[in-house]
Amino acid sequence: MAPHATYSPAYPNGNGYATPVDVPIHPTSVKRASPIVVHSPNTQYTDEHIVAKFEYRGADVTQGSDGQVHITPTVKQYEIKTERKVQKTGLMMVGIGGNNGTTVTATILANRHNITWRTKEGLQVPNYIGSLVRAGTMRIGTDPTTGKDFNVPISDVLPMVHPNDLVIGGWDISGATLDVAMDRAQVLNYDLQRQVAPLLAQIRPLPSIYYPDFIAANQSDRADNLIPGDDKQAHLDHIRNDIRSFKSEHGLDRVIVFWTANTERYSDVIPGVNDTADNLLAAIKNSHSEVSPSTLFAVAAILEDAPFINGAPQNTFVPGCIQLAESRKSFIAGDDLKTGQTKVKSVLAEFLVNAGIKPLSIASYNHLGNNDGRNLSAERQFKSKEISKSSVVDDMVDANHLLYKPADKSKGEKKGEHPDHVIVIKYIPAVGDSKRAIDEYHSELLMGGRVCNVFFRC
Repeated sequence: MAPHATYSPAYPNGNGYATPVDVPIHPTSVKRASPIVVHSPNTQYTDEHIVAKFEYRGADVTQGSDGQVHITPTVKQYEIKTERKVQKTGLMMVGIGGNNGTTVTATILANRHNITWRTKEGLQVPNYIGSLVRAGTMRIGTDPTTGKDFNVPISDVLPMVHPNDLVIGGWDISGATLDVAMDRAQVLNYDLQRQVAPLLAQIRPLPSIYYPDFIAANQSDRADNLIPGDDKQAHLDHIRNDIRSFKSEHGLDRVIVFWTANTERYSDVIPGVNDTADNLLAAIKNSHSEVSPSTLFAVAAILEDAPFINGAPQNTFVPGCIQLAESRKSFIAGDDLKTGQTKVKSVLAEFLVNAGIKPLSIASYNHLGNNDGRNLSAERQFKSKEISKSSVVDDMVDANHLLYKPADKSKGEKKGEHPDHVIVIKYIPAVGDSKRAIDEYHSELLMGGRVCNVFFRC
């Protein structure tokens, strides 16, 4: 039988409705205590660590002048050490008052307190459906008695932080408390909003940095919660102090910084400015105009040994930022939150090419009405998104030179054959947070056939 909660709301609910007692916890939110134990001479368990020896088998491939391909198998030995004690972890979101920030925070609080809500479909329970770690499973072997695959939740494979245990904080250029920001976002169902609102009201964003040149001018009316001045070194020091203070105040072992703010324009990569770690740090000290807010937050996180995740498509990780992270062995990742049309495109385009079908054109149309759409209505911010959406096709093309002719370097060609790829994003306020996406894939089959037109709407 599934675990049950006996949650009694500690906050007023407006009309008096409370989460029923004894509501089953959704499987994606359950905390499971039974660990997986590997019985192997390559895996050792101590009180502090799990130590695993792993052989990565690959191959070095070269091609001779005669076209002959030569393959040499390779083996690399790795030792992976994992702490068994789960660290107390804080999540600091940049743009915590936006649609993503308020929705993530409300989701965690609803799951933590097992807050249910009602819609026309009936009683809804909080969950983490859509989370790779909490809702995804993986095959770890076969059951010797049945011969069937044995699958387990990904979150059970190694000791991992449960999202319910994350300590939430962050920055926003808007000073609205998160209950007000959630209402402004218009993402969640009202019956859920009114119950989590008292919890969200206790979270007020820290002041953030605002460089108008990097986001759309239409965002200026939100910018009422700013770190003062124009000195980017002072801004960097301020953010670093915010991370340290948050970590100390909550007794955290680790802080993760997550950019979930607006899409910025691309930064120009300039030799002597942001091409190396030293140059980037000097550019910050000199308040150079091409140091973006997201890069500044990434540098602050790197210097504070806090993993940084970029959830927007701009080039936050300029070469100097990457070099700085490498030199300090810091974790940085991400170049956009691809969960809708872009994700489908990456999967579908790869499927078509792997099946020997040649996409000739991909036309993508989007319209949305939330603040993301409003920001993307500016040309330079749209360009960042366009690059992100276009790049998912590039790897697919590069992997199959039977279908797509590669660039002829002897003729000075920089780019080979490529599908026609057009992306349109329009801001339509009336549709709110409901994003609409329509794609057409026009592909070629044998003997000049033109088939496989695909239309879909997200």
